Order: sequence, then C-alpha cells, then structure tokens
Amino acid sequence: MKFDIYPLQFDPILKDRIWGGEKLKTELNKPITSNITGESWEISTVEGDVSVISKGTLKGISLNELIDNFPNEVLGTSVFDQFGKQFPLLFKYLDAKTDLSIQVHPNDELAKKRHNSFGKTEMWYIMQADEGSRIIVGFKDNSNAEEYVSHLENNTLLTILDEVKVKTGDVFFLETGTVHAIGAGLLVAEIQQTSDITYRLYDFDRVDSEGNKRELHVELALDAINYNKVETQKGYSKEVNVSNEMVNCPYFTTNYLNLSGELKVSKSASSFTVYMCTDGDFQIDYNQVQYQYSKGDTILIPAAMTDFSLTGNAIVLEIYIS
Repeated sequence: MKFDIYPLQFDPILKDRIWGGEKLKTELNKPITSNITGESWEISTVEGDVSVISKGTLKGISLNELIDNFPNEVLGTSVFDQFGKQFPLLFKYLDAKTDLSIQVHPNDELAKKRHNSFGKTEMWYIMQADEGSRIIVGFKDNSNAEEYVSHLENNTLLTILDEVKVKTGDVFFLETGTVHAIGAGLLVAEIQQTSDITYRLYDFDRVDSEGNKRELHVELALDAINYNKVETQKGYSKEVNVSNEMVNCPYFTTNYLNLSGELKVSKSASSFTVYMCTDGDFQIDYNQVQYQYSKGDTILIPAAMTDFSLTGNAIVLEIYIS
C-alpha cells in the first residue's frame, strides 16, 4: 500500500437511538434514513465500528488498516509512542430530540480491569440549542453512595443532580465519574477517548418500540461515580484566526478556531490533528490541491501533513494530542 498524504474524511457511521431525531440531516447534511438518528460517528476505531475513508486515493481503506501500515505518519511519533497502533479518540455529532439517559463513564483503571478498554473522558461543544434546553451534569452538592442509592430507589435522583441551561457555543468538559445527560433539543459535537463503555443509571422509564426498557447498570456504576460537585463548563476566547484553547487534558487538546480569510498552519509530526466544522465553509490547501469542507464535516490531518493553509469563513474545532 502506498500512502498518499492528504486530508482524510470518512463515511459517517450512523446510529439510531431511542432519543434521536433528524437534525443530523437537516443541520449537518448526514445521509440518515430514519427519524430517530441520534449519532454520527465521524472518526472511530471502536470494535465493530471502524471508520472507512470516503474520498481520494485511499477510499475504501479502514482507518485501522492505514494506521497498521503507517502508524507514525498517521498518528504521529508522540501518539504512537503513547498508544501504539490504537487511534485514541472518538469523534461524534449527536442529535438529542429527547433526553439521553442519565449515565456515567468509568476511568481508565476501572475500564481496563472490567472491559479491557480506555475510560471515557469527553467534552461537548453545543452546536445548536432549542429554546430552554439544558444538560444534567454532576451533583448539586457533594453527595455519597448512600444518598445516591436512596434517591435512585425512591425515583428522586433528579432532585440531587445539577441542571444547567445551555446555548449555542457552550463547552463542557466531563471527566470520568461525572454523572451526566445531554438534554432534549441539543445538537452536540463530542470528542472523547476511544471507548463505548457507558453505565446507564436512569432512563426516565422509557420503553422501545417493542415495549422493553433499556438495561440499567446500577451496581457497576457505584464505584465509578464521582459524588462530589464538579465544575464542567469551560470559558474560552474567540479571537479570529488563532487557536483559542477550550480544553487541555492528558487525552486531548481542543481549540476554537474562528476562521476568517486565510490561516497558514505549520505543525510538528508528533500528533494528528482533527478539524470539526461546526459552522460555515472553508478549504484546505495542501500540495497545490484544494479540498472543500462545510458544516458537519470532520477531517483527519495525518501527522505527516505538517504545512498547509485554511481559507474561508467558518467555526472549526481543532483537536490534537499534546
């Protein structure tokens, strides 16, 4: 296999969910065919859901196969040193027509022991919010396992959890152990560790089309939960044509890029970069070729692609591993 270096896009992996809707089609132009599509997995190497390149000379090749053959060129020298031939992040767009379940994700240690998986530290960027939308995130006050279980058994869990009203552009960083739920009416860009481990605590007593409730994971969650009050919302600058830091953690760095005109990019080969276009249109110029993108596109810049330019008027999330 020959590795032509260029910006990579992938076929979206679409997921119907009990809480999903149609915004992924109407807002982001995803090829959904149902009215309950909740997620578009943009870049994934989760087992059974591995992304396949959608365009260019590498079309039809899976991300795992490309990494297997060219780990340093795709992942970057530093990322390969840390994670081997594993792609360590998962990128999604979510459409919550109704509330997601109240859930929690285990940390690396617990996830490794129980599931041989990474934990699931994640962040949300609110792309669009219906009037009155909110999220549930953490406890109102410091709690403990006994109080939590008591409220769960009495169907009063919502009374001790913190609700936050949200608007377009809000950013939330959720460390593992944070109890949370994306609320109805939100379109979200989500960046997370490569993991599909979720412990569902409460699902509003919903049933699926066959009348079945979804499985809960109450016992598994008990020692995964952080019972202390947490601050999850992140403030950030919106300066034009610079990388405005939103989140910087051991798993990823995410910047807000308010693109207006041309921006020349020169980066090291230590990490890949991902661009998620959350509004507007732009192009990448590389090796005298122009690549066009618009709202809803997610682009993987291989680590070996170190000098290029972005041109357009767009809001872009820029993600890499420090």
